[in-house]
Amino acid sequence: MNYVERDSYGIYKSPTNDGPGPELMGADTLNGNDVYNQKDEDLGDIKEIMLNMRTGKISYAVLSYGGFLSLGEKLFAVPWEALKLDTENKRFVLNVDKDRLESAPGFDKDNWPNMADTVWAAGINSFYGINP
Repeated sequence: MNYVERDSYGIYKSPTNDGPGPELMGADTLNGNDVYNQKDEDLGDIKEIMLNMRTGKISYAVLSYGGFLSLGEKLFAVPWEALKLDTENKRFVLNVDKDRLESAPGFDKDNWPNMADTVWAAGINSFYGINP
């Protein structure tokens, strides 16, 4: 499901297209959006958007990859800056090959990462080519 389909308030359905998107988007409408790479390979979907409550900024998006009905899925903390919104296809693009993503540092639903751990955060940012 994409952000237009999840838009229960009509944020993106204005007939004059003068709404806030895509520069301002409702966080709830972004959960569940597909993520593809530049080769048009399906990398999964956004499960959560994690906010830094001290700064008010997005720390990372949780990308779910693999598995079936949440069984065997692997979760990835993807720096928000690594995701690009593709408004034409109504999805996100992440510049990483599918094979490389499979070897990315991930986590499971019982062991969530802490971006306050500067060593862990630096490793994640480096993996995705982000210089914060």
